[in-house]
Amino acid sequence: MARKIRVAVLFGGRSAEHEVSLQSARSILEAIDKNKYDVVPIAIDKAGRWYLNDASRLLLHADDPKSIKLNNGSRDSVALVPAPSGKQEQLISLTKHEPVEPIDVVFPVLHGTYGEDGTVQGLLKLANIPFVGPSVLGSAVGMDKDVTKRLLREAGIPVARFLVFERHRRSAIDFGAVTDQLGLPLFVKPANLGSSVGVSKAKDEREFKEAIALAFEYDTKILIEEAISGREIECAVLGNEEPMVSIPGEIVPTHEFYSYEAKYIDEKGALLEIPAKLTPEQVSAVQDLSARTFKALCCEGMARVDCFLTCDGQFLVNEINTIPGFTTISMYPKLWEASGLPYTELVDRLIQLAVERWEREQALKTSRQL
Repeated sequence: MARKIRVAVLFGGRSAEHEVSLQSARSILEAIDKNKYDVVPIAIDKAGRWYLNDASRLLLHADDPKSIKLNNGSRDSVALVPAPSGKQEQLISLTKHEPVEPIDVVFPVLHGTYGEDGTVQGLLKLANIPFVGPSVLGSAVGMDKDVTKRLLREAGIPVARFLVFERHRRSAIDFGAVTDQLGLPLFVKPANLGSSVGVSKAKDEREFKEAIALAFEYDTKILIEEAISGREIECAVLGNEEPMVSIPGEIVPTHEFYSYEAKYIDEKGALLEIPAKLTPEQVSAVQDLSARTFKALCCEGMARVDCFLTCDGQFLVNEINTIPGFTTISMYPKLWEASGLPYTELVDRLIQLAVERWEREQALKTSRQL
């Protein structure tokens, strides 16, 4: 009997999206094909410590999104280290002071900073382990909303008007000057965060100042964007050199906007319409826009591209998520399921894509032979 592929599901982390990651990981751990894969859950706590444990004991209050958290019981503390050439002893038990059985592939489910921004991807590349999702550049670019929008604009992909301010220029943020350029209402966002954490909609000067203060709690750089009146359309992208795009879905928030609460806490926080009610021409347009966005931002593996469909029929790209949510109510797996790719097969395909990219990169020269 062939040895099962050992897949480490890496989740938790130091980000403000820690709890979302726990929910996503739980869904993946339940769905992954146990006949094909030997699953190794690796949890990262909010202090950044890595732990190995049995999947059944990793989480507390797993059924409650408001209370879900890591189990602080007996766990094996581990570290990932770059192994010598030809060796596979990348995962070391700090508790037992010995190597752990080698990992074949890592599936990072780390939403937000310290996981979706290229940091973990860089560590995994140094350790020479295949991993799911975009590599270092695509992850870092996709995480920074400022850089994302500037690259998309350079590629001729339409985005909403926006302004960027760094913390040291905070005193230069003038409500009148901003509203003269962008109007009201406005959205204020941390540049490097997801799941709508730290995002506010401001309709007047008081809310504007409160929104800026909140956004700067999460990042040293913030975006102020015009509010787009239109429908929220999303597509899931899957692949490496020749990515596929799912059928589009539509988010219909029951909250004022698609907030963190609406995404992950309130099961009735938004309606997901899959497929979105679009004309065939609109479907083709948003799928093409999503593929172009994926490529312009140097992504591979997976991403979810979020767009607005304005009242005059124009699509604008809002953002890209390079490690999209994988919870039971998340759009990415739901879109692929509606497109004919069930959750378990989606996880399988993502792992295959990770190995394919790793094998392609192994064929590259890393030094010049004299």
